[in-house]
Formats: sequence, structure tokens, C-alpha cells
Amino acid sequence: MRALAQACVVRKLKAGEMLFSAGDPSKGLFVIAEGVFRAYRENLEGREQIIHTEKAVTTLAEVAVFDGKPYPSTVVAAEDGEVYFIPSRDVKRLCMSHPAIALAALKLLAKRVRKTAALAESLSLKEVDQRLAAYLLQEFKSRGVMKKNKIKLQLPIFTLIAARVGSVREVVSRAFSKLEKKKLISVDKKHMATLLNEKGLKNLAGE
Repeated sequence: MRALAQACVVRKLKAGEMLFSAGDPSKGLFVIAEGVFRAYRENLEGREQIIHTEKAVTTLAEVAVFDGKPYPSTVVAAEDGEVYFIPSRDVKRLCMSHPAIALAALKLLAKRVRKTAALAESLSLKEVDQRLAAYLLQEFKSRGVMKKNKIKLQLPIFTLIAARVGSVREVVSRAFSKLEKKKLISVDKKHMATLLNEKGLKNLAGE
């Protein structure tokens, strides 16, 4: 930890501020100290596909550091946050002198590969309502709040959800309507979702 701290440079970001863009030359590794950061790719039409979302404490840009190529995705702050920047040369030096750091990096990269494989499978083999069900289950579990014996979740805008599940806003809106008709969830005018049938939602998601 001391070795890492000595190599760090602190950077603060406001919500919506870009940390780096896909295709930018790789300069180093970022450790998230505070906040939530969203990594995504964008096509020529401006449609986004979120690759992963990370929060404190974890890292960003590991792949580009180790293969020496440009950053593979764009990363923005989903809320106000703080990151520690470690130049690539220092990351590699630390891995050579502290094997535990190298092993931790390998473990994290393996985890990211599994997530990416799961995302590819979901986008290619599952319908939008199935992907939406899986997304909601994960969000209810990680951010849901128990109120009056029901788990509730404050949803982001549908455009952002669409980027997470690999679709567009209009299709996601229809998928939400399907889930509500099946009485799996309910969504009020303030975008607050209530979990009504967890088992049914899991069945739809294929879990």
C-alpha cells in the first residue's frame, strides 16, 4: 500500500466529466477512491453500450496498461468522484517488485473477462425483456431499499438503462411495460421501481 501511495496522483471529477476516451493513448492506471464510474463504447450513430460500471475501491484501464495499446472504452464519472492515477511505468515496476500486486491485477482482469463474456452472451442470446430482468435483479440486490416490506429501487433514466442492456430507450420502455403487465415489478411516475415477484423476475432472466 505504501508503494502504491507513493506513485499516486489524485484527480477529482464532477458527475458527467470524462476520465478518458476510447482510443486515447494509455497513460496509466486509475484507482477509484470515491464515486461511481461508467465505461462504455459508442457507435457512429451515438448509441452507447455500457461495458461495466465500477465504484470504490477498484481500478480502471488495466488492459491498456498491460498491453500498451489505447484505452478500449470511454469512462465518465456517473457522480462526483475521486481517482488516484498511477503511470504505466510505475504499475509495471510495482508488479515486478511486489508479486502480490501482479496477482491481484490478474485476478481482477480474469473477473472482467468473465463479465465481458457474460455481456456478449446476454446481448447475442437473450431478448431485451430478459436482459432488463437480469439488470433489475442485480440493481435491486445492490441498490434496493426495503420500504413497507417491499424492495424499492430508484431507476436512472431509460436512456441509461438502454445503454446497460444493449438496446434503445423506446424498446426498453416497452420492456418495462411487459414486466409491469406480468406483475413482476411496478414503476411510479418518479421512476421508483418496486419488486413484486422476485421468483418470476428470476425465471424471466434465466437465473
